[in-house]
Amino acid sequence: MLGIFLQEGLLDQPMEEKLSILNLLIKGGWIMIPLFLLFLLAIYIFFERYFSIKKASAENPTVMNKIKDYIKEGDLDLALDLCQRTNTPITRLVEKGLTRIGSPLKEIHAVVENVGSLEIYKLEKNLATMATISGAAPMIGFLGTVTGMIKAFYNLSKAGNNIDPGMLAGGIYEAMVTTAFGLAAGIVAYIGYNYLTSMVEKLVYRMEATSVEFIDLLQEPAQSE
Repeated sequence: MLGIFLQEGLLDQPMEEKLSILNLLIKGGWIMIPLFLLFLLAIYIFFERYFSIKKASAENPTVMNKIKDYIKEGDLDLALDLCQRTNTPITRLVEKGLTRIGSPLKEIHAVVENVGSLEIYKLEKNLATMATISGAAPMIGFLGTVTGMIKAFYNLSKAGNNIDPGMLAGGIYEAMVTTAFGLAAGIVAYIGYNYLTSMVEKLVYRMEATSVEFIDLLQEPAQSE
């Protein structure tokens, strides 16, 4: 009998509404639109930059050793050709330096540094946008919290003595959803930004080491004389 009673009781209960991304977007109000767009933008920038930086960081020790051997042997044309065929930020540095051989070392060094700055700028493309999203998304979420609470208390003030918990629920629900989504978008953007920045820093270090090694190679003939 108890089992039958429980089953009947359960059957009489209304079906609970299931949460979904679409429901959250709707319940969060209009402020969820910019938040969702910022979240998608952060995801896009992360994967686009990740694969671009990873491709730029691909290093073939054999290629670099060949370039060094060509430079030591004076086969600059072969070194230039190999740099052009490899076409990575590091080989582009070396290629630019090779085209200026015959100029004073200070000038070559300055040219290599300028090319390095341009390559770093390319690698850091859109990272500033991602950093902005990491700070802006939580603030937009908190703005949704404020507007949601204003909505809740406005409904409460209009109700007079006929107070219904449902009047507060909509505004509070909106406030909580926007806060949670804003924080989630900000966390994703923040972690992604720092991870990509660490990848760029490692590549920049290798670029600097290569440029120093290249200048040292150019000085070797003069030192041997």
